[in-house]
Amino acid sequence: MKINLYKNTAWVFALLLIVFACSETNKKQHSTSKELISKKVSELYNTKSVEELHALTYEEAFGLFTEEELETLASAHWTFNVNVPVVVSVIRSKKQERLPFWLKESGFVKTEMTMHNEMTDYEVWQKNFDKGQVGLGINGLENYSYHYFVTVAPQNESEELTISDIYPETDFIGTMDDGAFVYGDWDELVLFEVPEALKGQQMLTTVRGRGTESQLVNAFRTTKFPSSEKADQIMLTWSADPSTTMDIQWRTASSIDSGKVSYRKKGAEETLTVKAEKYEMEDLRLANDRYVNRFTAQLEKLEAGTTYEYKISTQNNWPETQTFTTQSNDDSFSFIWYGDSHFSPIWGKLANQAFQKHPEAAFHAIAGDLVSDGLHRDQWDELFEYSKDVISQRPFMNVIGNHDNRMGLGAEMYRQLFSYPTNGPKDLPTEHTYAFNYKNAMFLMIDATSKDELQTQWIEQQLSESKATWKFAMFHFPPYNWEEPYPNIQKEWIPLFDKYHVDMVFSGHIHYYMRSNPMKDGKVVANAKDGTTYMISIGIPSDLRGIGEEPYAEVRYEQGPFYQVLDIDGNSLTYTAKDSSENVIDELRLVK
Repeated sequence: MKINLYKNTAWVFALLLIVFACSETNKKQHSTSKELISKKVSELYNTKSVEELHALTYEEAFGLFTEEELETLASAHWTFNVNVPVVVSVIRSKKQERLPFWLKESGFVKTEMTMHNEMTDYEVWQKNFDKGQVGLGINGLENYSYHYFVTVAPQNESEELTISDIYPETDFIGTMDDGAFVYGDWDELVLFEVPEALKGQQMLTTVRGRGTESQLVNAFRTTKFPSSEKADQIMLTWSADPSTTMDIQWRTASSIDSGKVSYRKKGAEETLTVKAEKYEMEDLRLANDRYVNRFTAQLEKLEAGTTYEYKISTQNNWPETQTFTTQSNDDSFSFIWYGDSHFSPIWGKLANQAFQKHPEAAFHAIAGDLVSDGLHRDQWDELFEYSKDVISQRPFMNVIGNHDNRMGLGAEMYRQLFSYPTNGPKDLPTEHTYAFNYKNAMFLMIDATSKDELQTQWIEQQLSESKATWKFAMFHFPPYNWEEPYPNIQKEWIPLFDKYHVDMVFSGHIHYYMRSNPMKDGKVVANAKDGTTYMISIGIPSDLRGIGEEPYAEVRYEQGPFYQVLDIDGNSLTYTAKDSSENVIDELRLVK
């Protein structure tokens, strides 16, 4: 058989063109508004000054996009497929002053239906869609914290609706009704007075922070402490045994491609070197320091009870403020903890003061809300700058607060900044929840911003296997407080604290100081041997609000800042809380 090579080649070429065209169409369909905004921000950095970025108006921002790009913003923010023709309801807050530009223009019609939760009232816009892909647009070019949400119903009630291929990906589709939650990052915030016509419909929940994806107006920030070629933000943490290991982290400008740590016993000549792992951090809207490199070096096979000094590869000398001491083999130690710090220089002053007054403390810890927006790297820059002489000499062992795990957008920046044990629950992001032992004490460091029930089994396993004399738990949301108690934490975790006798629980969030009487099963008991002491503190100034009734409370103060020192000597524990003037505001001694 004779083959016409030219005709065959032409056919193949034509087929390749079709495949390529389809590929490009598919790529275009899957290009998201988030990707477009990132591209546009890069263009802005090339054409506008920092001052012009800060002054960008809505009209100017809108004018940056071509018609084709506006179509992406109008249809590629939230997409999903439906198997039958549907009615889509976009339910948006009435408090959002500017209507999303695409809503009316794409055919959505405002109805008379409304509903509300504790924070806002909602109005309902509806449009019919054929089966196939549904594409919805951005919440706006400004950031409004209560993002719209969506319900979907078949146009023909007899047809069964299946929703698939949801972007952004979700593992949960709710049911519209009174008491349903809208935001996955705040499931206590539920709907009331849901219209009967919408009840039972499939509901696509969201997170409040999604509005930041498309924000260009009032979006750009600068850091007071930009990176350079010299290492800074030098910080100690543990991810393994405190007696034989130490993790050292630092930052440089993105131009520094590698890093290492040299270390030695203090005063010795012999020096060892460890290469660091590098990763790039991006803060898209940080106008004067968008990219930095972070480094983590893990030192192993250290000698217990030994003081070491260290230096980073960009440093020529051995800085006096870069030393650490590994855990010794006795049962005496102390540590310092704080409530919320919110990247405040006032907390920084307090932390340096606490370090100077109590240099024997083995480590420092914050019970969440280290910063006010965990995805703003400029705030982390300030936190680390204000505490640099502390965290370069003592491990900084913290837990996540709701401001660190911001508005449902996750705590990726937190994970990038800290190197902690990876022994937490398997269904949570690594290093959000972890446990470590220091001498005769166990520390459960729990992410209360994640699902409580996903951590219950892990907490019990840690406690049931522990032989520690002292058991402590630290997490951000206090289960007992006058303003906003957490019944689910009381249900899920407190029975385990009772069963395995956790001695103390440290929390923040409510911005006051409280130490409870010993408690068991939700009631005050006579002796600390029979119950757990719950504590709340605040590391920054706090307002006078008038504390409500707390029959379980032993000591309370409205105005911070405070820090707390725990001294452990075998079977005895001394707890001391101090204000910023070094006045002792609370003391407690326990003996086992």
